[in-house]
Amino acid sequence: MERGLMWRLLAVATSVVLGLVALVPNVTTNLPEWWTFALPSKPIALGLDLRGGIHLVLEVQTNKAVENHMDGLIEQLRRDARSGEIATRDWKRNGTDALQFTVVGEGKAAEMQKLVADSYPNLVPVSSQGDQQQYRLVEAEVAGIKQLAVDQALETISNRVDEFGVAEPTIQRTGTDGILIQLPGIQDPARAKSLIGKTAQLQFFLLANDPSAPGMLHLTGSEIDPVTRRPNETPYTLEPTVLMTGEVITDARHRPGQVGESPYVAVTLTSAGATLFERLTGDNVGRRMAIVLDGKVQSAPVIQDRIGGGRAVITGNFTLDEARDLALVLRAGALPAPVVIAEERTVGPSLGNDSIEAGKLSFAIGAGLVVLFMVVYYRMAGVVADMALVINVLLILACLGGFRGVLTLPGIAGMVLTLGMAVDANVLINERIREELRRGQTAHAALEAGYAKALPAILDSNITTFLAGLILFQFGSGPVKGFALTLCIGIVTTIFTAVFCSRVFHDLLVGSRANPRLSI
Repeated sequence: MERGLMWRLLAVATSVVLGLVALVPNVTTNLPEWWTFALPSKPIALGLDLRGGIHLVLEVQTNKAVENHMDGLIEQLRRDARSGEIATRDWKRNGTDALQFTVVGEGKAAEMQKLVADSYPNLVPVSSQGDQQQYRLVEAEVAGIKQLAVDQALETISNRVDEFGVAEPTIQRTGTDGILIQLPGIQDPARAKSLIGKTAQLQFFLLANDPSAPGMLHLTGSEIDPVTRRPNETPYTLEPTVLMTGEVITDARHRPGQVGESPYVAVTLTSAGATLFERLTGDNVGRRMAIVLDGKVQSAPVIQDRIGGGRAVITGNFTLDEARDLALVLRAGALPAPVVIAEERTVGPSLGNDSIEAGKLSFAIGAGLVVLFMVVYYRMAGVVADMALVINVLLILACLGGFRGVLTLPGIAGMVLTLGMAVDANVLINERIREELRRGQTAHAALEAGYAKALPAILDSNITTFLAGLILFQFGSGPVKGFALTLCIGIVTTIFTAVFCSRVFHDLLVGSRANPRLSI
């Protein structure tokens, strides 16, 4: 055997062995520890259409993000006015992106206008009637807030899904304010939707000393009855100032609680949050601090002493799952605006199995007809092409498994198309070889010329299709991405098997004999 042929044969054998190794996890899960450490240990991930799961389209309530921004702006502007010794009253937000207030005092209206003009360039005056002033956010700022809200929601939801432990999720923007989510293999869709859609806006307030005072915040929560141990709906009156938010939390973990007590969530604060929390608790010893999550009071403990160290707990009437889910969403962060489910579709495992069986059947029929045609029409050369085809399928599946790609129903369609393109490449090669044989070339010369003349056409057609597949993968949605992924992988493996592997097999057949015959 020629030295060059030996090395080429070794390359083919190595690729086949590596492909088989990558597919072992699809056959058995009983793998030794050294295997899981050094080699692929997970089977090919199946997409939503094959495995079952949930498909959601969420709509981000971007107007609420603008309202939240305006509420924060009002508080900041009030503080600046107070610092500048400008008395104001009757603050309120008008609609989504406007605010109004009344200035108190002779000549203070002009000072307030100057303060807004100097420090708040994104606020433009709407009207000024006497001491009453109205301002509105510029349109560019409103658009920026909405865009940022969707981007932040996308990142937060991605973090929550990662914490939830879903394999191969699809999370991407759709439209101007929508987010597409596909979670394959989810067994509890209700819990998944609750985790994904929970706003998780955590806030800390002080309970009001005078509940009848104007401007107080009225919320409800639940407290455990000391006798019956059952939760009772309880009204709370809170001071309107937000003392601290969940933005200062760096970590959150659920804890089971002591015997007879509900589970709770232990949180770790940032350095700035730890300093703020220590000062707040030190200044308000003896008062009750309400912990509010998404507008509902979770607990309102009495501050017994100054709390330092950057650690706190969130108690409430939690089950262990509720405490675990609350810790999860606090770690992943709060959504900048509420989201609503605009579209929901659940794919059951039985439908996924039906899709798998249909995909297997279509693949088997297509592959079987191709293999039979090649053997009948090209005889031994057809057998060589079929061997290259088998290696091609093996390498496609190995790439999907080794690089954690996702196999979808459109992906199976992409594999079938790849087989057709692989056969087309072998047909080009075989026809060129036949032409050379008709011209009286020897078997060796016919092989050399046939592969050389077919290669440009094979590369042209496959490279252009590969580029189209890249564009589909970059800009397509989930099903289109699945099709494009297997198509692109298949094109690379097709060129390797049709041009390289089949040539090795042909060279093995003709060997170094002087006048071999080609069965083609």
